[in-house]
Amino acid sequence: MPLLFADPDVAAALDAPTTVAAMRDALLAAHAGRLVAPPRAAAALGGGRMVLTAGHLTGEWYGFRSYDTFGHPEGEQVVVLHDGRTGAVRAVAVGDELGSRRTGGLGGVAVDALARPDAVTLGVVGSGAQAWTQVWAAAAVRPLREVTVHSRSAARREAFAARIRAELDVPARAVDSARAAVRERDVVVLATTAVTPVLDAADLAPGTHVNTVGFKQVDRHEFGTDLLDAADVLVTDSPAQAAAYDPPMLATLPAYAGWLGDLGAVLAGDAAGRTGADQVSVFCSTGLAGTEVFLLDRLVRLGAAMA
Repeated sequence: MPLLFADPDVAAALDAPTTVAAMRDALLAAHAGRLVAPPRAAAALGGGRMVLTAGHLTGEWYGFRSYDTFGHPEGEQVVVLHDGRTGAVRAVAVGDELGSRRTGGLGGVAVDALARPDAVTLGVVGSGAQAWTQVWAAAAVRPLREVTVHSRSAARREAFAARIRAELDVPARAVDSARAAVRERDVVVLATTAVTPVLDAADLAPGTHVNTVGFKQVDRHEFGTDLLDAADVLVTDSPAQAAAYDPPMLATLPAYAGWLGDLGAVLAGDAAGRTGADQVSVFCSTGLAGTEVFLLDRLVRLGAAMA
């Protein structure tokens, strides 16, 4: 019978270092052509859509993630892992934790690859699940000394800062503006549902690394073109998915043609990352398809190793 994982199982088994390591392996596999990960597909069903992302690690496994946009409170993501040799279903994960940790892990890889080696301060705009896993993963790759957090709700940002202190043992404080959150920070995370920019690139210090997780299309975006103009290094986890956005991503507009690089290529040493301490680096997260399945496979293997 297939193994079944719910959110508590995923949370108990996947720590930040394991998740970041898995996502590094996934990005390298994608760059090498071993992880086949086409852009997401969607089916309009009247009142909502079903969205599918799929991946195939050649010679080992294939699988998919599905989720909907109907907005039902009980709507959950489903990730299915198939054995690549027999086609049998090896495991199923139900819930949001696997996908959330996957996205955080990709962000952690970007921080590790692109932030300055001496980066110790982080500013985050946003206080939801995606913001949390970004900080959680960043703390696994840099010895954070302080986190500043801003979101629209004073209560939520205070609770978020308290959670960082309690669970990550990192000093954290809530601040009353996005500017206060990002100024003089070594690493900045944008993880909001904002459809207009929450960041003024002029507030960034030289040498800052920025992870962007929220909307980044021409019709809705949590950052503006000023951030792209300020970037000395600009990468994504999936150039193919970035190019497939409709409406287009800001970073794929003609003004930035050829500028958006591949994080996997940086990891493999086939493209330059940060080359100077004062450079601003930006990671535009798209959520490389197949990485949820990659992480589910890692979860299964982890369980087998512990058995």
